[in-house]
Amino acid sequence: MGFVLNSILLGVGLAMDAFSVSVANGLAEPSMRARKRLLIAGAFAFFQALMPMIGYFFVHSLVEVFSALDRAVPYIAFALLGYIGVKMIISGARAKPGDEKPALNLGALLVQAVATSIDALSVGLTMADYTLLSALASALIIAAVTFAICIFGVTFGAKIGERISGKAEILGGAILVFIGLEIFIKAMIK
Repeated sequence: MGFVLNSILLGVGLAMDAFSVSVANGLAEPSMRARKRLLIAGAFAFFQALMPMIGYFFVHSLVEVFSALDRAVPYIAFALLGYIGVKMIISGARAKPGDEKPALNLGALLVQAVATSIDALSVGLTMADYTLLSALASALIIAAVTFAICIFGVTFGAKIGERISGKAEILGGAILVFIGLEIFIKAMIK
């Protein structure tokens, strides 16, 4: 039971950035269809499961490469989230009342999913003593938790976005920039 609880708690901790970005996506596109909400949550869940598994394999084969990559994580996350956030802010500032275009395309979603899950590579270190099956089970639990949290986040963001309509994309972009800065600053303080 401890394994499952630890994996759930790990999933909650890892999903917080993805939750915030999901809220931002919902804010930016309040009329988002259910299918797209599922796609967003699925993308975040997939990468939150994939990154620990990549970390797990690095730990078991390429430790030196992983430690070099670990130092670059905050820079990568900041650059990716900052880029998408600024792009959303500019798009929202240029939008005219009545303009309604989907704020998130597949490419941007993949960048968001990678940027918010890249820090999960480190989780592979905590799985070093797991068997492959246990590591995979933990990654799937993390994915399920992330999926549920992100569905809630994008739905919550859309509800708020309906109320603040015209400025929602700007707020969503600002949230992404803030998350990127937070990841970067936390890494610099360590």
